[in-house]
Amino acid sequence: MFKNYFKTAFRSLWRNKRYSIINITGLTAGIAVFLVIVIIIRYERSFDDFHQQKDRIYRVLTIMEQPGNTSTYTEAVPFPLPTALPHDFPAMEGVSGVATFGFRQVSVADKHGNTIKKFKPRIFFVEPPFFRMFDYTWLAGNKATALNERESVVLTKSVAEKYFGDWTKALGQTVRLDLIFNLKVTGILADPPPNTEFQLEVVVPYSHPRFSDSQDWVSLDGIHHCYVLLRPGESPDAVNRQLLAFSEKYRTANNRYTYKLQPLSAVHSDKATNNFLGRVVPDDRIRLLWLIGIFILLIACVNFINLSTAQAVNRAREIGVRKVLGSNRWQLQVQFLAETAILVLCSLLLAVPAAASALQYIGRAMDLPLHARMLTDQYLYALLLVIFIAVTLLAGFYPSLVVSGFNPVRALKSKVTAIRSTAGISLRRGLVVFQFIIAQGLIIGTLIILQQLNYFRRQPMGFTKDAVVNVSFRNDSAGNSKINYLRDQLSAMKGVAQVSFSNSTPSESDNWWTPFKFDHAEKQTDFAAISKWVDADFINTYQLKLVAGRNLTRTDSVREFIVNETLLKKLGITNPEDILHKEINVWDGFAKGPVVGVVKDFHTGTFKEAIGPAFMANVKRRYNTAGIRLSGTDLPGSMKAIEKLWTANFPEQIFEYQFLDDKIDRYYREEQQQARLYEIFAGIAIFLSCLGLYGLASFMAVQRIREVGVRKVMGATISNIVFLFSKEFMVLIGVAFVIATPLIWYFMQQWLQNYVYRIDISWGIFLAGGTASLAIALLTVSFQALKAAMANPVNSLKAD
Repeated sequence: MFKNYFKTAFRSLWRNKRYSIINITGLTAGIAVFLVIVIIIRYERSFDDFHQQKDRIYRVLTIMEQPGNTSTYTEAVPFPLPTALPHDFPAMEGVSGVATFGFRQVSVADKHGNTIKKFKPRIFFVEPPFFRMFDYTWLAGNKATALNERESVVLTKSVAEKYFGDWTKALGQTVRLDLIFNLKVTGILADPPPNTEFQLEVVVPYSHPRFSDSQDWVSLDGIHHCYVLLRPGESPDAVNRQLLAFSEKYRTANNRYTYKLQPLSAVHSDKATNNFLGRVVPDDRIRLLWLIGIFILLIACVNFINLSTAQAVNRAREIGVRKVLGSNRWQLQVQFLAETAILVLCSLLLAVPAAASALQYIGRAMDLPLHARMLTDQYLYALLLVIFIAVTLLAGFYPSLVVSGFNPVRALKSKVTAIRSTAGISLRRGLVVFQFIIAQGLIIGTLIILQQLNYFRRQPMGFTKDAVVNVSFRNDSAGNSKINYLRDQLSAMKGVAQVSFSNSTPSESDNWWTPFKFDHAEKQTDFAAISKWVDADFINTYQLKLVAGRNLTRTDSVREFIVNETLLKKLGITNPEDILHKEINVWDGFAKGPVVGVVKDFHTGTFKEAIGPAFMANVKRRYNTAGIRLSGTDLPGSMKAIEKLWTANFPEQIFEYQFLDDKIDRYYREEQQQARLYEIFAGIAIFLSCLGLYGLASFMAVQRIREVGVRKVMGATISNIVFLFSKEFMVLIGVAFVIATPLIWYFMQQWLQNYVYRIDISWGIFLAGGTASLAIALLTVSFQALKAAMANPVNSLKAD
């Protein structure tokens, strides 16, 4: 019996090839998009999921009390914390401080001491318990002892091959870190998978003096985190209560921190903190991806339902004959579901290779390691089965009810009008409206994201970022001794307008925050400020604007400070002149001197956050970056001259530079990737919606062929006929726009709340999105309308 069902289904689908192709195309696209979205979600939710003890690993967060009984928390912890925790918490099986200085130079020298290879890999500082807590594959060395010595280092396989050609020969070799520290290779790791926050390349013992010898419980640095492994059965809530008492033990007037545990599984999704990977994918973004995937799959199903119910009138006689010959309603429903199952199966078979191809493109656009092998995940096999059953039932159940419900007598007389009933028309119209609500929502939402990105790029930041290149140099006595020489040589170059030396640019995604003592106070301020160590040319190079006082004195012996307007507000000072000559003392004398100037507020970070209070002082030994503002049109020539100068003065150092505008643009990489992804989804949604319209318009043209012929004979013009076909769809798209507008306005307003500096959503965006979707839909419908309108009315009137 089932063989007969499927044989009949194949024949029916072959007779209606056009509609079968449209349905298969729509379902293929919908299922492929859904698969891609599921793979992206699976990847983002798999971070550090491969560690066997993942459920017992936690990150320690620092909670900072703020004035007004408010608090914020950060991933950064005081430097002595990882050393202090094991003594007070027997519930912790393992504790490891984890820090990274980012990409630092590691070199290999020949037997004469000459550098023969140099790279800038990512450097991680960890304690020996780290490798007992986290599962990374060891190819050589003993993970229990590899980091016991301060002068040891562990390399990953790919890094070892870069330095020594063959990783098996790397064990026992020596590398140099920052041209200062000689480290012996004591272990080789397999390259870590992409779905981990710890993209290890070079691992150095945490016993580095910067960390192990520090007793500073006040300063926080975003590069320094702490991870703990609780013993089996230990409650994180109980440990959090103990951490409150622990906080009191080290609390001072300048340290109002408390601590709490955060599960390892939450690190990649906590948008209030950062991580070593620099990418956070919050839960609300995952939920949005799920919604988009489900909605696009629903649009494909809606197309199927619309076309199937619309075609039902063509099958009226077939259904009538079957009923007269004894078929009951259940058998007819099974017959129609069999046809749907064949279409869905064909779509699934086509969707898998389509998704495989799309993964590579989307992976490049999103900078994600997506590849076709992800489609071999056993989870996806079960998902494909669920999709097959769900889509077959969802897309085929209602049309099967419509077809099987025809009255056999009326069907044989070709007088079936059930599908033209008010209910049938209302459902089909409702489904079209549903499609375009989603399509227009994605289009308008994407336009808002793009406009916000354009705002980021065009909004003044309070300083000059164009044609400014930043070049790093050695932050040691040798590097500092050459600063004046480099300044003179650079200033004399053609195409160089201004030169400054500092430890940072005006805008950084990860600023150093520190409290300070103001105006000879005994206690530090109850807020932290951004510290920038700059020379006297910093303001002119980046073209900051002084609103009071003067610039820094060009000297290395006298400490002076310049502050921004936000710092004045935090101190409760309204008149910029009132802060001049007041003293700032950082780290009990590290930098102490009078405030000599106030600059107009500039964006110290990204547009996602408010401008922070900031001070700048001339501390030469902290300089590690040259800021060079270029002029003229020969930028390549200027860069070659700068590289030549750097190579001559720092022959063992890798020449690295970065244009400031490129650096700032990368702050919004995630938003750019998000916009590209939504552009793709919006395009697919409008394609699927128009595919359904094309099918409906084609069916309408066939059903109304005689009507069109009569109208043309009676004098109707082509434009009259086109309008006749288009007006219903125009109304439906307009209704969809009216419904979509308040919904997308609400959700995009919520999205914009993530940014302190944001656009105001204008009606022009909605008008542009609605007009675009209407124009695309009308082009789709008009193609069939023109074809019907230009047909010979004589042939139309002869049609059966």
